[in-house]
Amino acid sequence: MSAADITVPDGFKRFPATSGFIGVNGPLWIRHVVRESGDLVHVGFRVEARHTNPMGNCHGGMLATFCDMMLPLGIHRLSKEAANRFLPTINLQIDYLAPAPLGAWVQGDVQVLRTTRSLVFAQGMVTADGAAAVRVSGIFKIGQPFSSSGEAVL
Repeated sequence: MSAADITVPDGFKRFPATSGFIGVNGPLWIRHVVRESGDLVHVGFRVEARHTNPMGNCHGGMLATFCDMMLPLGIHRLSKEAANRFLPTINLQIDYLAPAPLGAWVQGDVQVLRTTRSLVFAQGMVTADGAAAVRVSGIFKIGQPFSSSGEAVL
């Protein structure tokens, strides 16, 4: 299945990474909703056969990988202090709540809890076709800036 064959909910745009780790595990899709009461960032992917375990559900490792990509992508859009900064993971806490079957639309919603001079604390809820599947929280180090092309600025 190619990215062109994947159906996604309205408003999602494909994340441009076609190489590297996200390129191999994606494609990922992002929807950034700007609201007066606070922006929302949703990140998603469609569960393909290559993402599944022998039971036909999304492998827990893929869900962990998704969470570790989802939170920084959301943080970049929600935190001015961390925008265009490398965000290495310091801690990632994952609670698996329910399976995400083959073909399911997996969507994570990101919330930035706190930003300090050097750290960002964030959390998210991941659903599979609208049903709660994973709860995640993470702590990320605010690292070096990178350009819009993803290259480190040294």
